[in-house]
Amino acid sequence: MKYTNFNDIPLLLSVEQLMEILGVGRNTAYALVRSEKIKCIRIGRIIRIPRENIKEFFM
Repeated sequence: MKYTNFNDIPLLLSVEQLMEILGVGRNTAYALVRSEKIKCIRIGRIIRIPRENIKEFFM
């Protein structure tokens, strides 16, 4: 799904959605999360990225 507006992005994103938004591959998306350049929430093995953290990444 293509997002046309920042507010169209879901409040919590999966890594796959992050890949689509940033236009990067799986390894790069996981590297951004691991390095904490993009902060995430971990629930067990599940990784979710809050929409606001993507905004912070670009600032």
